[in-house]
Amino acid sequence: MIAVRRLSLTLGEFVLRDIDLDVAEGEYFVLLGPTGAGKTVLLECLVGLHRPAAGTIRLDGADVTSAPPERRGIAYVPQDYCLFPNLTARDNIAYGLAGRNRPRAEIEARTGELADWLGVRPLLERRPLTLSGGEKQRIALARALAVRPRLLLLDEPLAAVDPSTRDEVCGELKKIQREGRTTVIHVCHNFEEALTVADRIGILRDGRLVQIGSPRDIFRRPRSAFVARFTGAANLLPGEWADGSARAGGFRFPAGGRKPGRGWIVFRPEDVEVRRGREGAEAPDDGEAEKAKRTGVVTAVSDRGPYLRIEIRTAEGLFVAAVSPRDERIGGLTEGENVEILLPFDRAAFIEDADDGEERSPRRSS
Repeated sequence: MIAVRRLSLTLGEFVLRDIDLDVAEGEYFVLLGPTGAGKTVLLECLVGLHRPAAGTIRLDGADVTSAPPERRGIAYVPQDYCLFPNLTARDNIAYGLAGRNRPRAEIEARTGELADWLGVRPLLERRPLTLSGGEKQRIALARALAVRPRLLLLDEPLAAVDPSTRDEVCGELKKIQREGRTTVIHVCHNFEEALTVADRIGILRDGRLVQIGSPRDIFRRPRSAFVARFTGAANLLPGEWADGSARAGGFRFPAGGRKPGRGWIVFRPEDVEVRRGREGAEAPDDGEAEKAKRTGVVTAVSDRGPYLRIEIRTAEGLFVAAVSPRDERIGGLTEGENVEILLPFDRAAFIEDADDGEERSPRRSS
């Protein structure tokens, strides 16, 4: 559907660098990255608001790198929705069709169809200033979909949506994509949002796409320390592996027949098991067990609703665990308690050393 090759752009001090991206027809693709990574700039390049310094953009095989926005067949919903405040919701939805001089009957039919589909018919005679954030989002989506775009670009579409309704709106977006057979590129910074809608995810950092893959690939097989940390894999141990085993600090465990190398050994917080223990307990020989065991002291407990975030200081550094509040082994756990952590070897991810700006040192508690 869309093929981007070596796309580069300079805007002031910001540089978008050598972007290569393929999005298949009917795919829901999510762009993640920290603030200032270039997510919005990339969308604006695709829609035609910026002309790249180098590279090409092809839609359905046609080169649109230099084509004006109105010739691309792309619908763009910016983060602030950009609804026309002097027009009713009905006229906002119809704006693109009216601009294409479509017959009045077609405009009315399409507007009504989308209003019913998105549940906004009661809002059609209201103006944007009287609408909530979620209502504006639906009107902006209806306006974008009215022209039956080949590609739909969404920039933080849920930024104004109440967290309690986020899952519902994510489901609606996915339904729109599937039933309308629309190709979508969706920018966000919320991992749960991305996991709910994405077929694939791309991670942007400092104007570069540093990893593209399925949600499982991104979260379970990060290619750099940056991606691991950005996606919440808080436990990174500098180590090396050779001859079928890996070593990281005092840990030793199987490396799954990997080629000799060095880099990071990663455990996600949800894979770290915690149970009450006594400080100074002797750890087993990790090479003969399925899990590494270490003792430590709890330095912080934070209730995040569906899970508890627990920080534990050990001899190897600070570990973070995300555990169920219903886990009887940690019920009522408080700061200062002695605990034992277990790291399942089959959940470890290996990251080859790379020049990605990350220091090779374990986290240390302050």
